[in-house]
Amino acid sequence: MQPYAVSRDSPWTHVAWMQALDLDFPLLSDWNGEATHGFGVAIEHNGMRDVSARSAFLLDAEGAVRGAWAYETSELPDVDVLLEAARALSGRA
Repeated sequence: MQPYAVSRDSPWTHVAWMQALDLDFPLLSDWNGEATHGFGVAIEHNGMRDVSARSAFLLDAEGAVRGAWAYETSELPDVDVLLEAARALSGRA
């Protein structure tokens, strides 16, 4: 099991998020919005189009979505809850 986080932020912003949230897994940049549109989470926010709605998806080894979470714009996902769901999927609970 390998967790990743993806956002429309730049790689430089990811460094700050990794430090602020004390993350030990990679943050990937969806700079061109392919993942945002692929997962159907593009929204308009404060006049900006194609912003990703705050969400999380759990994919199995074949790439099928096995879980999905939606959050308010001001809410941060609980990384521990997401990792627990991933462990349960992989049989490492």
